[in-house]
Amino acid sequence: MQDVSKEWLEFLRNQFPVGSRIQTWELDDPRNTLEEAGKLDHIDDEGRFHVRQSDGGERILALGEEMFSVHPPEPTLLKLYMPLTASFYGRNEWGDWDEIGEEWDGKTLLDYEDRILGAMVKNRTPEEAERGLMHWCDKDSLDAKVRSAEFTVEARNGQLWGVAECQVIGQLSPEELAGLKDFLTGQASDGWGEGLEQQAIRVDGGEFYVHLWQIDGWSIQTEAERFGQMQGEAKDMKHGTTMTMGGMSLG
Repeated sequence: MQDVSKEWLEFLRNQFPVGSRIQTWELDDPRNTLEEAGKLDHIDDEGRFHVRQSDGGERILALGEEMFSVHPPEPTLLKLYMPLTASFYGRNEWGDWDEIGEEWDGKTLLDYEDRILGAMVKNRTPEEAERGLMHWCDKDSLDAKVRSAEFTVEARNGQLWGVAECQVIGQLSPEELAGLKDFLTGQASDGWGEGLEQQAIRVDGGEFYVHLWQIDGWSIQTEAERFGQMQGEAKDMKHGTTMTMGGMSLG
């Protein structure tokens, strides 16, 4: 039995989630003809790849013994919803700003969806171009599975919601989903959301400031948790980096 370190196993399992597509070829094949082997079912404690074939059978591939490539599954779209509010400040009859703002809820904000989305796009930084909010995430457990995350808005059930759109590889465990929610909560309250709150959106009679987070009655939930139904159709994204195994060349 081959001894495999815990760190190496964690790397393999994080890098290659269940459902990854496996292709094989023979070392003495001059054309390096790839053959579809199936989809990854799991990686055992010896670091061997258990592949579920299309006919229902199983094939076991070992590093250094077989030549095979692993292609991560297509990312799926995970939406996390949060209440959206704003503080509106108008001008009084003398043209001065009111000192006490008026609180707007998601129903009122429906009329300003385009302006709010424009402010969100303006708030994004060049560093976020590739992975969005995940550029600022220091949670290693999420880095391999959550390829990108961005805040946006969506009209649903008669009101406007704040939404974190996340491109996810494979399936998040309950612990990973909780960690993602915790990270995005921090971005909504103190990080990215704080920058958004400082942007005045001018409208007739005054201006308002959008809040992705607030103290009372706030939560961040999946579509099923928030609306009691399953996620909509998954949206595809380009394949991630292909890594060649067996020959031990990781690209």
